Amino acid sequence: MRLVIARCSVDYTGRLNAHLPLATRLILLKADGSVLVHSDALSYKPLNWMSPPCNVSVQEPSDEAASAGVSEQWRVSHAKNGDALLINIFEVLHDSSHDLGTDPGLIKDGVESDLQRLLAEQVELVGDGLSLVRREYPTAIGPVDLLLRAPDGGTIAIEVKRRGDIDGVEQLTRYLDLLNRDPHLAPVTGVLAAQEIKPQAKVLAGDRGIRTLTLDYAAMKGIESGAPTLF
Repeated sequence: MRLVIARCSVDYTGRLNAHLPLATRLILLKADGSVLVHSDALSYKPLNWMSPPCNVSVQEPSDEAASAGVSEQWRVSHAKNGDALLINIFEVLHDSSHDLGTDPGLIKDGVESDLQRLLAEQVELVGDGLSLVRREYPTAIGPVDLLLRAPDGGTIAIEVKRRGDIDGVEQLTRYLDLLNRDPHLAPVTGVLAAQEIKPQAKVLAGDRGIRTLTLDYAAMKGIESGAPTLF
C-alpha cells in the first residue's frame, strides 16, 4: 500500500462528474489496484475513489496546470467502464509504501451461528428440564435453528436471530405450522431468541403464542454477569 499526503485537487469524470478543490488530503493506492482519496473527516468514507480494475499513470501537467502550481498529474482510469480520476498534485508532504501481506479477513463474533451454538449449550436459559433434540432440525421449508424436548413430552422450536423482527416471527410461525402436523413432535411451541427484539415483533409474537427471549451474548460467553430475559 502506498500512502501519499499531498495538496491536491481531484476531478472525477464518468457516469457523473465531481470536483474536489485544492486541499490537503490522503491518497491511498492499494495493492488490489484501488485508489481512494480521503480527508481528515467523514470517518472511513473516502471523498472519491476508483475501484479495481484500474490503471494509474503519472503525466506532466499541461502548461495551464503548471502555471497554476500543479507539479504532476495522476490519471486513474477504470479498465472496464471508462470512468477516470484526474488528481492534480500541487505539493507532496508524505510518500511511503508498505507491504501489508495477505489479510486473513474479518472474523465476526456474535453472529447468529455463535448465538445458536451457545444457546444449544445453555438450553436451561429457555426453561427448566429442557433437552436438545438437535441444531438445524430439517424441515421441508428449511432448518429450524434449535429443537428442544420439553419434560412434558412436547417440543420447542427456537428461531435465533441477532435482531428479532417481524420477519423472524413470520418465519417461526411457518415452522410451527409444519412441525405441529408431526404427531411425534406435537404440541410444538415457539421461541424467538435474539440479542435485540423490536417492539412490533414482540407484539406479533405474543399474538401468535410465541415467546421471545432476549439474549445477553456477553453473559452467555462468560464475559460478564447477566442473564437472558424471557418475556
